[in-house]
Amino acid sequence: MEFDIHQVRKILPHRAPFLMVDQVLEFTPGQNLTAVKNVSVNEPHFIGHFPDQKVMPGVLIVESMTQAAFLCVHDPQGQDGKRCKYSLKTAEAKFLRPVMPGDRLHIEVRLVERSGGQATLEADAFVDGTLVSSARIGIMVEHLSN
Repeated sequence: MEFDIHQVRKILPHRAPFLMVDQVLEFTPGQNLTAVKNVSVNEPHFIGHFPDQKVMPGVLIVESMTQAAFLCVHDPQGQDGKRCKYSLKTAEAKFLRPVMPGDRLHIEVRLVERSGGQATLEADAFVDGTLVSSARIGIMVEHLSN
């Protein structure tokens, strides 16, 4: 199953400049997901990080992986009802190589455990097939009252 940017925007509440997933290439509901973040020189964080050697901040790489994790636990049949997703924990985050403007970040997410409204996922981010970052991500999904 694939999602284009329009479908991603229907699922995630984030908007520019904080929407960090452009496309979903593969999705097996509740199991795994492969997403893409196209890194553009026009993104606002590159103004100051760093002007002479632009590098995507590690926290935004983790945010990209977390948004992909939210998509991985999404119920495509709409059985979730109205849900809100929160990041609970990022652990064991590793950054192995800088991510620069023009890179295409491929994010692979795997569900490790799900219990009630919480889930633990492992995420890896690649550029041109080279691992650039990995993390273990905990998220919470809760029903909204309205």
